[in-house]
Amino acid sequence: MRAPDFWAADNGGLVATLLSPIGAIIGAITAARVRKAPIWTAPVPVICVGNAVMGGAGKTQISRDIADRLKARGHTPHIIMRGYGGRLTGPVQVDPQQHTATDVGDEAILLAGAVPTWIARQRPEAARAAVAAGADVIIMDDGFQNPSLAKTISLLVIDAGYGFGNGYVFPAGPLRERASAAFQRADAVCVIGTPGASLPTLPSTLPRFDALTVPAPSAPAIEGQKVVAFAGIGRPEKFFQTLRDVGADVIKTHSFPDHHAFSDTDIAACLQLADTAGAKVLTTEKDHVRLPKKYHDRVTAYPVCLKWQDADAFDAFIAGALKEGG
Repeated sequence: MRAPDFWAADNGGLVATLLSPIGAIIGAITAARVRKAPIWTAPVPVICVGNAVMGGAGKTQISRDIADRLKARGHTPHIIMRGYGGRLTGPVQVDPQQHTATDVGDEAILLAGAVPTWIARQRPEAARAAVAAGADVIIMDDGFQNPSLAKTISLLVIDAGYGFGNGYVFPAGPLRERASAAFQRADAVCVIGTPGASLPTLPSTLPRFDALTVPAPSAPAIEGQKVVAFAGIGRPEKFFQTLRDVGADVIKTHSFPDHHAFSDTDIAACLQLADTAGAKVLTTEKDHVRLPKKYHDRVTAYPVCLKWQDADAFDAFIAGALKEGG
């Protein structure tokens, strides 16, 4: 879906006010659901990475980052997720050589290339399968509002540039639940974007870890090169700005709704413009896995990663949550 403009506006204006009673009902329903007892408690730690708003905030990047850090400390993490946008109900371990984004969702394909990843409509089923396959830590990508699997810690991911939008619950605003309710269940917040960005409603007692989205070491050199960029993610402009920040000459951008199913028409427009201007066509890794294979060689995936303001502090927090000895 594409977020309406009034979600990001201060107070949302008249439309948000008119829709706020519906948002209050949805918020109350969510509050009742999250109070339910877990269906299953895994015999290994469960780290939940979620957010309070509709759309992307950086959850998948953080899930991958945590998995890499855990592997470096000798753990065997597995990631579980719903598999949004995929047709399979699971539980199934994602195989990038066998499955497509249509099967299991784009995020699952992206993560499975680096970390054992499971999808299932029911999180406890995915967790059971991961434990049986040897996981000693489970990272639950999304599921902050899902009480079915007991969580060891819950990380609330916030986009520094978007925050909580107009502060209203869907459909009056972008929130899945009231921000104050989300803070009460969070063990820490991860803020992606401008370090130290002001978030007035954020409790000062809640641990906060800031990170920037930066090009991954494997990202192609594009400084000074003409680029046509497209993205179908929660905040496409974040990706476009990353390209500009590294010095690319971004001559045209195309924004699509999150998880957009690209058509030949969508891609042809980008390729034609790039051919005329002598430019490269770039998109995100998440978008690239949704492209028809015939375009994989003509469109370049531009990988990004996280750069923490204090990586040692974040490592220590995760280790402490897992009760490591050091």
